Amino acid sequence: MALAAPNATTAATTTAATASSGSALTALSGNYETFLSLLMTQLKNQDPTNPLDTNEFTSQLVQFASVEQQIATNRSLGQLIDLTQSGQVVQSSAMVGRQVEVTSDKLSLQDGQATVKFTSPTDGPVAIAVYGANGAKLADGLVQASTGPNQWNWNGRNGQGTLMRDGAYTVAVASSNADGSARALPFTVVGTATGVEQKDSAVRLQVGGLTVDFKAVKSVAPAAAK
Repeated sequence: MALAAPNATTAATTTAATASSGSALTALSGNYETFLSLLMTQLKNQDPTNPLDTNEFTSQLVQFASVEQQIATNRSLGQLIDLTQSGQVVQSSAMVGRQVEVTSDKLSLQDGQATVKFTSPTDGPVAIAVYGANGAKLADGLVQASTGPNQWNWNGRNGQGTLMRDGAYTVAVASSNADGSARALPFTVVGTATGVEQKDSAVRLQVGGLTVDFKAVKSVAPAAAK
């Protein structure tokens, strides 16, 4: 069964959103300072014979208070997010060293071993292929799958028998349709959690050379008994 290399995708990050949020708060603070300066100037230079209308003055004070409250709220929210993320890093560190199952289009080769799990809708052959960073196929396998859960273990060697360096490699899993065409199957990859990182306003799990969002984690094995 021929298995084509999957199309390369670009992972979206929240860097732009974070920068935009910071710029918006800076602009809001600048507008607040400008508003205060203009209001004080207006009060100092008003015509004594034609003072500022009371209703208009009250409206400006309400706007002033609203802007001040919004700035304080945004700053408090930012501090709360920072504290929450720091807490997530501490809590998530307990996963380090445990076996985890995650959803990803890449597997993590660790100590020359990697595992892919998939569910086959029918009995029959399932093709699995591993690709390098340049899209070239490194290794493939054919599993005589049974209906339900199955797994495939890669020994980390390419088609020439050379042991590949530990790291993240793209993987694809497919079975055959009735007409002989390939049908992609959903899969998960298994590895050992090696770290937790906070980056781009998100907390992510490291599985060797693979880094995933925590929402991609499907299961965590219990800690080994001491």
